[in-house]
Amino acid sequence: MTLVEIMVVMVLLGLVLSAIVVGSGQVGGARLKKTATNVTGAIRVAFTRATATSKNLRLVFDMDQRALWLEEGDVPMLVQTKDLTGTGGADPVTDAEKAAVADSQRIVAGPRAPRPYFKAVGDLGLNADKNKGPRALDRGIYFREIQTAHDDKPRTEGRAYLYFWPGGLTERASIQIRIGASNEDNDTLTLLVAPLTGRVTVKQGPVPVPQPVDEKEASEREDRGF
Repeated sequence: MTLVEIMVVMVLLGLVLSAIVVGSGQVGGARLKKTATNVTGAIRVAFTRATATSKNLRLVFDMDQRALWLEEGDVPMLVQTKDLTGTGGADPVTDAEKAAVADSQRIVAGPRAPRPYFKAVGDLGLNADKNKGPRALDRGIYFREIQTAHDDKPRTEGRAYLYFWPGGLTERASIQIRIGASNEDNDTLTLLVAPLTGRVTVKQGPVPVPQPVDEKEASEREDRGF
């Protein structure tokens, strides 16, 4: 065999192996796990920064743009459940959130207190600022649905928010990511966030927000891992 023939054979073998790897879903699975690691890291950064700065923070998950970033609040706030905007009572940002605020104000007349305003934190490598855009999910990876404690039901579009408070507190949350538009359980990972520790547990398949269990959550105070 000549050198050219050997090179042709090697190229063909490489193409065949690449097709096998892509076809078996190994590439998508690796990207899914990498994205889960990145989201877990972002949660840990937000949890730690809220305590270090004594400020309220939130992670913003833009489900339509497949991106996330960190924002910092200007004043302390208590997250409101059943808030029509989905922001938990913070200042609305998107057109849909602003429309929801307008509707709620028409329903409930009278003066209302100003809503806390959040702005992007631009020094952590995963945020929106003048030089860097939001951190995008890995190619081919999408948010399936996200539900936090202040949401009545899971969100599948628009923006979802996960809040963090000084003193080491966050919301109970379920963050589901998947490969493409697949609804197969094997193509979905769920990140469950513990409210007292910020600890993230990764589960295979779609898992809803767990119900609170006081004894279990109290024991999680001793767990410093994630």
